[in-house]
Amino acid sequence: MTVTLPEPFLARMRQMLGGGYEAFVASYDQPRAYGLRLNTWKTDSNPAAAERLHGLFGLEPVPWCKTGYYYDEETKPGRHPYHAAGVYYIQEPSAMSAAELLSPQPGERVLDLAAAPGGKATQIADRMQGQGLLVANEIHPARAEILSENIERMGIRHAIVTSASPGELAERFPRYFDRIMVDAPCSGEGMFRKEPETVLEWSEQAVETCAVRQLAIMQEAVKMLKPGGTIAYSTCTFSVEENERVIGQITHLHPELSVERMERLWPHTHRGEGHFVAVLKHRGTYDTDESGDRPPFPSRPAKRGKQPSSGAAPRKAIESAMREFEAFAADMLRPTFRLTGGEAVLFGDQLYWMPTADGAMHPDMLRGIKTLRPGLHLGTIRKQRFVPSHALALALTESDVTRVHRMEADSPQTEAYLRGEALPSDGKGWTLVTVDGWPVGWGKASDGLLKNHYPKGLRRPN
Repeated sequence: MTVTLPEPFLARMRQMLGGGYEAFVASYDQPRAYGLRLNTWKTDSNPAAAERLHGLFGLEPVPWCKTGYYYDEETKPGRHPYHAAGVYYIQEPSAMSAAELLSPQPGERVLDLAAAPGGKATQIADRMQGQGLLVANEIHPARAEILSENIERMGIRHAIVTSASPGELAERFPRYFDRIMVDAPCSGEGMFRKEPETVLEWSEQAVETCAVRQLAIMQEAVKMLKPGGTIAYSTCTFSVEENERVIGQITHLHPELSVERMERLWPHTHRGEGHFVAVLKHRGTYDTDESGDRPPFPSRPAKRGKQPSSGAAPRKAIESAMREFEAFAADMLRPTFRLTGGEAVLFGDQLYWMPTADGAMHPDMLRGIKTLRPGLHLGTIRKQRFVPSHALALALTESDVTRVHRMEADSPQTEAYLRGEALPSDGKGWTLVTVDGWPVGWGKASDGLLKNHYPKGLRRPN
């Protein structure tokens, strides 16, 4: 076997699978499947370029996700310029099942409670078609940074990225979300083939410890679910303790929840790794008034002049920053570009457009919650001038802007740009840089050169 599995784990699987055990064990000698999921907001706006992806990466459809595809490992799509442009997200195929079963809809309020690195969150955002509110949360700060970067890369406008405990969010957002994704931290049994190092961390005690933690997380998630709402509980493990038992416990504790569907994906019966998903539906009423009839906290204060503890700026500073953005927009953005469904917020010198979900969200609701990205990052205010953000570039299309520097994916210019080099240009001013029609960042043209504004942390080595 390529992967040496612990004997106690094998004994559990033998008991669980019966006649399917031998095929399960044999699957670990088979090559794993590689998958990516298209970002339809980008591919739908550029169908000619999107069509080339199929031949470029040898794409084959993933049966349970209409935007998911298997790819040929040798094609290395993670190194392609299209990846930098957010055209697709590299994602394990089985993991695509959970967001599909959650089935988020445009205009809803959705929470991804343990969202890093961002596969399910970006899939949810794609299903929402840029409408409504997505709160993508990750309690671990370093992982939350990765999550925020992926939200940015995919050009998502309607997401807020937070780094808080489930309890902190539950206190702030009781009965608030239409749908909640709980991709619970687990013992990782389903990832043993994909990530063999996780075998070393496995033990029967770890399974029990994870199950306790998962139930606690679900308890907080239920507090945030609106009557009639839906929770998708997901793990990448096989153990009954972490899957069916947790679902049984949460429905016993909360009889207002019913199980709509439970699904397992096995590596010996599906082309992917191990995954479990349970979809729970709130029936719309409570047996007790334990949660009360509290509105989402806090209600909008009558006065907005004070600076909240979240770090958001006073109204006058926000208005001044927006004037700088509007001056940039008058020069660079076409009249067809609109910021809708939100309001401007300023954190330090950073200007964001926060999704407000028809008034259900406002900046003060994030007071005291560590927030990495309170919406679409528009740019930085520097000495009464506006510097557009990388996030704004990736959230635009060529039709949104007045100046474009176009490159092809296989052009030496593209590699030079991604390394941070200046490019020849006969233009002047801020310019959107694109690869085969998809934005990858900004440049600023003057004196025959396009100064490179691709973020230093993303640049490729020389």
